[in-house]
Amino acid sequence: MENKNVNRLTQCAMIAALAYVGFQFLRIDIPVGTERTAIHLGNTMVVLGALLLGSWGGFAGAMGLTIADLTSGYATTAPQTFVLKMIIGLITVLVSRKIFRLDSENDLRSQTRIALFSSMAALGANVILDPLVGYFYKTYIFGIPQDLSAALARIGSVTTLVNAIASTIAVTVLWPALHRALSRAGSLA
Repeated sequence: MENKNVNRLTQCAMIAALAYVGFQFLRIDIPVGTERTAIHLGNTMVVLGALLLGSWGGFAGAMGLTIADLTSGYATTAPQTFVLKMIIGLITVLVSRKIFRLDSENDLRSQTRIALFSSMAALGANVILDPLVGYFYKTYIFGIPQDLSAALARIGSVTTLVNAIASTIAVTVLWPALHRALSRAGSLA
């Protein structure tokens, strides 16, 4: 039992580290006045983590992206990032495991289709929630005027959509290889 816990902890640490790298090093910053937004592949690891490890993997990806925010000049949005990425992970788990019943009995084609639909659902929800939460966060936490918060939310919605498309493609491409490798190693949740 202890060996299984160590294995799970190690996998979660890897997901967190890869989410951090996906944001920190695979990012294009877009300055918008005094604000910044970014196109990145960090969300890819949140979804893959949730597909591979369930809710623990989604949590690990959310932690990795939150740490990336804290260490890269996005510290003010770290709480928002944590909540939104946890939602991505939870939706991924809900769609993949509860609705589509993702498990090792599914053939790889079915699993890839489930990964695609789960990614689309989770990242699609993020396309809606990220600008909405960002608007309220900027308006009511930071006191930014509503007009400016609305404009920043519109700009953020475009980058969130680009991130969602890029991450969905990356998840669909990476899922079969990751699943096959972890399956052979006996390391799937």
